[in-house]
Parts: sequence; structure tokens; C-alpha cells
Amino acid sequence: MQIFDTAIFPVLTADGLTTGAVYALLALALVLVFAVTRVIFIPQGEFVVFGTLTLASFQLGKVPGTLGLLLSLLTVAAVMEGFTQLRQRQPRRALLVLAGAAVTGAAYWALLEWAAPLKPALWVQVLLTLALVAPLGPLLYRTVYQPLQNATVLVLLIASVALSSVLTGLALVFFGPEGSRTPAFVQGNLSVGQLTVSQQSLLVILVSAALMLALYAFFERTMAGKALRATAVNRLGARLVGISPSSAGLLTYTLAAGIGALGGMLIGPTVALGYDSGFLIGLKGFVGAILGGLVSYPLAAAGALLVGLIESYASFSLSAWKEVIVFTLILPVLLWRSLTTRHIPEEDE
Repeated sequence: MQIFDTAIFPVLTADGLTTGAVYALLALALVLVFAVTRVIFIPQGEFVVFGTLTLASFQLGKVPGTLGLLLSLLTVAAVMEGFTQLRQRQPRRALLVLAGAAVTGAAYWALLEWAAPLKPALWVQVLLTLALVAPLGPLLYRTVYQPLQNATVLVLLIASVALSSVLTGLALVFFGPEGSRTPAFVQGNLSVGQLTVSQQSLLVILVSAALMLALYAFFERTMAGKALRATAVNRLGARLVGISPSSAGLLTYTLAAGIGALGGMLIGPTVALGYDSGFLIGLKGFVGAILGGLVSYPLAAAGALLVGLIESYASFSLSAWKEVIVFTLILPVLLWRSLTTRHIPEEDE
């Protein structure tokens, strides 16, 4: 065990806040998905991995395998929606759905086949990555979770575990077993007294904070955000006043996928991510969400920052035990919640 040196404390704090800021984004996405759809979204970490590795593929001038996944899910979702429209005796809408999916898929394929070999500027690659990874959220919701929307929380949890395993396997097929890093968005360091912090770390914290504020404004100021809040508070009541649970789910999963992809690109320059890194990263975001009771966004963000700080401190003096220390945080919180929370049957929600 290394002796803790107070001189290293500010450095560890800066590192902990950087990783904790990303965990906070994941925790917010997990709370949002659970509140709106009752799904403990275990694959959230996979979006982080897909964000990092997709950007790394663009850096090499390759068309990422994410495109194949997107086109496959788009086809399946279009066929499912087409059959739904046919059952409702609306063949014209079914044809429009299929035609729209075909045009969208062709546009994605043509754009990436043209743009990827050119190795465009980093900000263009970031936008292309978001355009590839963010739509995976609503497509997965349509193909996996929407058919199970009346299932129990346990069934939804099992589906999430299975989906996480499938996405991990696909990441291995698409990107290979080697881990990858992405280039930093900004270069250089910033000195504050005797503390030197990379500008990339500051950017991660600032972007995470700005995104949290943007989400707050979205939920407080926009009709779509208020609809999601209403669905989270009372799904039945929201349905009675005309809020579509399916539309709320699609928007929720779009936000979750976009947040995950952005988080992956933010931490990509500092952490080498492999195809199987998503589960562990998502689990740390889940610890933060649990500390917030899976209901409070501010507490979830604060809990995730705490996870990042504890992980950073433990990696210096107790590196062999840091994962154990982080995940042990769940136990007292779950015990306290079980003793103080009144259970509400699902049919009464």
C-alpha cells in the first residue's frame, strides 16, 4: 500500500472530478430511462464504448461497424412498424414507413462511405459519431423494449442484461479486441498554483456541466421535457392527458444514447476503452444513480461525482481494491432504501 501524500491530493481530486463528470452524465441518463420506462438500462455503458470506438474508426479513415448495426436495426424497426400499420389497416402509412427507412439507410451509407476515407476535421467526426450512435437508442427501444412495455421490471431487467451482452459481442466483431483512444479535443495544460491540470480534463468538466444545465432547461422550459417529466411522475396520468408513452420512450432513449456517445468521446483521450469496457463504466454510473435513489437527478449527479472521487483516491493507495470499494457503496444505500421506502405495487403506479 502506498502512503497517501497530501501533495498529490489536488491531482487526484481533479482526476476524480473529470471521470465523475462523465459518470454523472451516465447516472442522469439511467435515472431518466428508469423514471420514464421502468427499465434499468444496463446497456448505457455500451453507448460509451460505441462512441469512443466509432470516433477511433473515423480517425483511421474507416467506415465504423456501427453503420451496419444502425442499418440492421433500422430495417427491423421499419418492418415491425410496417406490420403494425398493416394490422391497423393503413397500408399507405406502412409503405411510407418502409420507404422512409430505405431512403434514410441509403443516405447514411452514402454519406459515410464518402466522408470516412477523407478523414475530416475532428469536430466533423464528432458530429458523424453522434449521428451514428444516438439513433441506436430509439431503434433499440422500438425493437426490444416497446414490445415489452407492459412487462414486469424483472423481465425488462433480463432483457437489458441480454441486450448488453449482445452489444458487447457486436463491439468485438466491429472493432476487434484491442482498446482504443481518441485524440484530445484541446491540447496543453493549465497551471493553477502548484496544480497542473490538462485542458482536456477542464473541457470534460465544463461540457458535462453545460449538458446538465441544458437538460435542466429542457425539462423546465420545453413541452417535450415537461411531457417526459409527467410520464416519469405518473405514466397512467400522462397517457390520459394525451402524452404518448411510445413517443416519450423514443425521446428518452435518444437522449440516453446521445449522452452515452458524448461521454465516450469525452473520456476517450484519457482512458483506453475496449469492446468490453461498457459494462463496468455503466455500472459506476449506476452506482451514482442508486445513490440518488433512481429518482433524483441532482442526487444522482452528486453520487456519481462521489464515485469518481473515491475511485481516483483508491487508485493511488488501494489500486487493487478500488472496484470493490466503489461497488460496496451500493450496499448501505440499498439497505437504507429498503428500510425507509414504502413498496408500491406496479399495477398501482
